[in-house]
Amino acid sequence: MFGLQKRIILCQKLNCSINALNKCTTVFQELGQHHFPLRRSVSAISNSLEYKMIEPEHYDQVLVHMRKNFFPQEPMNKAAGLCQDGEVNPNLEQKVLDTMEDNLSLMAVDPDPDCCKIAGVVVNGILRPGDTAKALKDLERSCDLGFRNMFTMIYCLFINNDLFKKFDVDCIFDVRKLSVDSSYRGRGIGNELIKQSMALAKKKGFSLMKTDSTGVYSQKIFHSLGFEVHAEQSYDEYTDDNGQMILPVEAPHTKLELLYKQISEGTEDEQN
Repeated sequence: MFGLQKRIILCQKLNCSINALNKCTTVFQELGQHHFPLRRSVSAISNSLEYKMIEPEHYDQVLVHMRKNFFPQEPMNKAAGLCQDGEVNPNLEQKVLDTMEDNLSLMAVDPDPDCCKIAGVVVNGILRPGDTAKALKDLERSCDLGFRNMFTMIYCLFINNDLFKKFDVDCIFDVRKLSVDSSYRGRGIGNELIKQSMALAKKKGFSLMKTDSTGVYSQKIFHSLGFEVHAEQSYDEYTDDNGQMILPVEAPHTKLELLYKQISEGTEDEQN
């Protein structure tokens, strides 16, 4: 195995800094019998990031992140044809901006000076009785059919399965968007963002959290952290008068899940 000095020299020849040593994947693979750690462990990467509240000065950066890593890839957005990679969708972006004003959203930031980018975000808001019915009515003003179809499905599922009545609460901590940069996925960042959201919800005095989870990957995260299914809507059963799917969401995503989690005083699972 090469010593550290030889690895440093190799990277210098490739105009790589010592801090970028783990990025020289192709070169190290070509060395055959010599094996080098090409990336840090999942826990090491997640712990090396800085998790912080999203403030107004971060809004533009968050939107840039969402345009690349969330809006064009989210299963229902994609099925509705709302935008392509990097494109601006004013309706989607306004929803994110409105939600961030509740001051409950979080981001994971890579502090590496060679990188210094947003690795992931969770956009959290406050849901109150009547908000969803009002949002459904406001959809009538939208000229974007795909946007209307998508949010009609989401809003109707909640209205028909009212968590306010079930748990007798007057506000809910609503996890609305969870996004991880494509180059950071598979490293536990989404899981950690939800854990931190759970801790924040408890700190702020909420007794209930909910989310409208549209894809199998986010559903897996929420299920693993104790969120329960309150109601669901299969995509292939959301059809028009002719029996055609309104939102042809691609596999492996099959359904929208309305998930919830109660936050109990004196328990530690929100932190673990």
